[in-house]
Amino acid sequence: MKTYSVKEINQLLKGTLVGDTSHQISGPEQLEKAETNHISFIGSKKYVRLWEISKACAAIVNEDLDIVPGENRALIKVKNADLAMARLLEMFNPEPPVFEDEIHATAVIHASATIGKNCKIGANCYIGKNVVLGDGVILYPNVTVFDETSIGNGTVIWSGTVIRERSEIGSFCIFHLNVSIGGDGFGYCASEDGRGLVKIPHIGNVVIGNYVEIGANSCVDRGKFSSTKIGDGCKIDNLVQIAHNSVMGRYCIMAGHSGLAGSVTLGDGVVIGGSASIKDHVTVHSGAVVAGGSGVMSDVEAGKTVLGYPAQDSREMLKQWAALRRLVK
Repeated sequence: MKTYSVKEINQLLKGTLVGDTSHQISGPEQLEKAETNHISFIGSKKYVRLWEISKACAAIVNEDLDIVPGENRALIKVKNADLAMARLLEMFNPEPPVFEDEIHATAVIHASATIGKNCKIGANCYIGKNVVLGDGVILYPNVTVFDETSIGNGTVIWSGTVIRERSEIGSFCIFHLNVSIGGDGFGYCASEDGRGLVKIPHIGNVVIGNYVEIGANSCVDRGKFSSTKIGDGCKIDNLVQIAHNSVMGRYCIMAGHSGLAGSVTLGDGVVIGGSASIKDHVTVHSGAVVAGGSGVMSDVEAGKTVLGYPAQDSREMLKQWAALRRLVK
């Protein structure tokens, strides 16, 4: 078990240490659940009251909060407690699963595939024709990478993920369990006799930038003609759908159960809340925010926050809801 003194932790965080504690810290914990060997964090005034009843020996706190440490307790004051906690969690992060063999004997690797230096390939992985893996790529057991796909340096792909043919994956990405990359888009049209549906082939691919993280059971479909694209630094939660020919800019965030219909365009830094849905061929411009559960039916201006179904300017929507409540009374 890793343990640190509060002074060692403060040295990493480069905060201001107020008070001191003799306890060795074995990990972070919520204020309500913490024991005397835990460090917690306080990023908002509403949680200050919990410090008095918490057993935690230390806490990382925003420097603008008025709080005193108490006996044998310490505070590390920082500009942003959330960011500091992220750095702290890296200190206590357990080691990942161990590969006894860098390339497991049961992995099937086509003779034409190119495998970079220091790659690790787990049991029952499949790597198809002309696949290229950069240096330091990690494929956990039961990952499938189909033909003509390229994966950049340092990308980590967890078990159950399937990457279809001709996908282009950047460096230092993380794909969690059972991610689907490059499956067929959802496209059908009525048959001539009107009695059935004709499948529309999707012959494009998926292009994903660097430092992209995709949560478990999320799907990114291939383009109909060209590419579905995800820009550098995008973070995608579990159970997210990104349909054919959608284009995401850099550093976008999509929360769980949200989805993009076909040919949606997101600018840079767009935030999509949980369970929100974006209609096909809509553009959400840079810096816009779509609140959770909203349905976007038309373009959203840069920097604007929209809410509701159909989504509207958040302030206007809140006014309408307030007016409806007054009518009920």
